[in-house]
Formats: sequence, structure tokens, C-alpha cells
Amino acid sequence: MITLYMVATPIGNLEDITLRALRVLRDCDLLVCEDTKQTAKLAEKYEIIAPRTSFHAQTSPRQLEVLVQKIMQCESVCFVSDAGTPCVSDPGYKLLQSCMQQGIHIVPIPGPCALTTLMSVAGIPTHDIRFHGFLPHKKGRQTLITSLKDSTITHGFYESVHRFPKLLQQLSEYIGDSRIIVVGRELTKMHEDIFRGTVSDAKKYFTKENIRGEFVVLVAPARYQL
Repeated sequence: MITLYMVATPIGNLEDITLRALRVLRDCDLLVCEDTKQTAKLAEKYEIIAPRTSFHAQTSPRQLEVLVQKIMQCESVCFVSDAGTPCVSDPGYKLLQSCMQQGIHIVPIPGPCALTTLMSVAGIPTHDIRFHGFLPHKKGRQTLITSLKDSTITHGFYESVHRFPKLLQQLSEYIGDSRIIVVGRELTKMHEDIFRGTVSDAKKYFTKENIRGEFVVLVAPARYQL
């Protein structure tokens, strides 16, 4: 039976890899990576020698077809995203769908995820949460943020360093300066930074000196106070 393992990998600190993930990565016949160069760091540290090939957002339908045929010639294949759990805000689901159509057995290997990492230390209600992935760059961005104004649940999303200052300004404008948010920056890395407070406080806290890396943002329910 051909098996495709969807393997969660560290979001920063390489020591966060699980023992099970290491076993399947070391034993697989082929390692499919969102970014082979990024995965090379993990492979070098843990002596993962399987040949690597890429699958990412720019992979064409024809390239995907060729890749699936290659997978079908193996017994054990692993897919890893740049970091974290596959198919959480990455194109891995397209590969997953194509393999499922060919009857390939799919096995999840759980592990790190930036969203759940921040949820575990957020200190706000996360029993009811909606995850939006990366916010739209332009079309629909204002509408989505405005929809959070009176929401009674927590909302989570990812944001890039380039758009984070604009996000804080939009949160201020569309849902108010007094709204409680939790922001995780560079989670599990050397300069990990976790902010809890109002949008207004966040605008003062995040300056040019500390808006580097990738961000995870949780917006607390309306009228929630720390």
C-alpha cells in the first residue's frame, strides 16, 4: 500500500519535531517539500536522506500530475510545508486531493502549528474560534475585518511583516482601539514575542524595531476584557 504522510514540522525551533515525525521522515522513499531549501535545514540536522522534490502554490496541474505518478512508484512518501502543519494556509490540499483520487493512503503526523501554539498561551477564550488563514491583501479585506466588530467568538489569522502595520491601523479603524488582541511574533524562535492588550496598546508596542518575522493574530470577542 502506498502511504502519503502529512508531516507537521517545527515552526521555528527545530527541537519541536516529534519522534514519530523523525521516524517517518527517515524511512520515506520520497520527501515532497513546499520549499526544498527550507526543508534542507531540518534534513541536515536530523540526517534525513530521502530524495526531495517540490510542490508549492506555483506548481502547475501538469507538474502535479507528474508528481503523483512519481509518488505512486513509492511505498512511503512524506509531505512537509515550509513550517508547521500541512494544509493550514498552504497549498498542500491540492496534492492531498490528487493522491486521494488515486487511492493513496493518507496518514497525518501531528505536531507544531503557529495558530494552536498562540492559542495555548493567549489567555483569552479559544473554545470557539474561527480561523481565516492569511487575510486577503485587497479585495474583501475591509469587509472581513469589519465583520469582527460585534463578533462573540475569537478570530485568528496569519499576517506578514509587510502588512502587519496596516493591519493594526485597520483594526483600529474598523473594530476599535479598545478591542483586545493577542499577537504572536517569531513563535518558538530566539526572539519570540507575545503581546496581549488593546489595539491601541499594540500600535504603541510594535515599532520599526520589533515588527520582523511572521505574525499570528487573535482577536478576542467583542466586549471581552483581560
